Amino acid sequence: MGNNTQPGEFVLTGFSNTRELQKVLFAPCLTLYLLMIAGNALVVAMTSFDSRLQTPMYFFLCNFCVAEMLVTSTVVPRMLVGLLAERDTIPFGECFAQFYFYFSLGTAAFLLVAVMSIDRYVAICHPLRYSTILTNHVCLQLAFGAWATSFFSMIPPSALRTRLSFCRSNQIDHFFCDNAPLLRLSCSDTRLIELWDFLLAILFVLSSFTVTIASYVAIIFTIMRIPSATGRQKAFSTCASHFTVVVIGYGTTIFIYVRPNKNYSTDLNKMVALLTSIVTPFLNPFIFSLRNEKVKEVFRDWLGHLRSL
Repeated sequence: MGNNTQPGEFVLTGFSNTRELQKVLFAPCLTLYLLMIAGNALVVAMTSFDSRLQTPMYFFLCNFCVAEMLVTSTVVPRMLVGLLAERDTIPFGECFAQFYFYFSLGTAAFLLVAVMSIDRYVAICHPLRYSTILTNHVCLQLAFGAWATSFFSMIPPSALRTRLSFCRSNQIDHFFCDNAPLLRLSCSDTRLIELWDFLLAILFVLSSFTVTIASYVAIIFTIMRIPSATGRQKAFSTCASHFTVVVIGYGTTIFIYVRPNKNYSTDLNKMVALLTSIVTPFLNPFIFSLRNEKVKEVFRDWLGHLRSL
């Protein structure tokens, strides 16, 4: 893997095969992005400043919302510019910086989802020990571990990509510097990088998914043993929103990335990536808040304070 040929910039083709589609996508994508930022920022503000939401569950939710805002912001603003541009170019260094932060922040989000499932497991399966197990110190360690592990783990694969030779073309068939379209441009041997990518996906995505599923299996068995129907409904309600995010997030990511063979439809991947980059982060604040009475109570109080100003 030498650095014989490295272009000064890449061209992001985006949805250029259908130019009219690009113009149509701009307004809804911009609207969803702004609403996503507003919704997640509101959740972060409420969980940070309202004492009723300063518990481990909402601390991890706050971290998750921050990760969602950041990972989306590494891709969407540039994509919006590209939708209106005749030719969307990105400098060589900026492309790999985008790659690094997109996958680092995405990995952090998945690890935080796993941590959130552990929090729900302890809360429902060991409620009397909840405050002694998930102390402030432990919560900080879990959150810091998710962030630090994600950023450090993506340094080697990102560095390896900067050493590739790109002699085939400088046109990336995507709206951001995604993994598979980048590797297709290289004339270097990428088998080691592809193996590393697959192992990282197994390590972080599938392992965190396994932890999440195992937590929810234990939670379901515990809930089924609750004698009252009201108690079972309340327990299910606290977990339903989180499980919805798990299904959407892991389903789309496993579809795109956790496969050793990268020869699949780029157009389909673009649409799925668009879904995970904008739509899912936009829906998350609503998924978490609409099924959570405490969050709705805090939101109504904040709204009442704003109206009284």
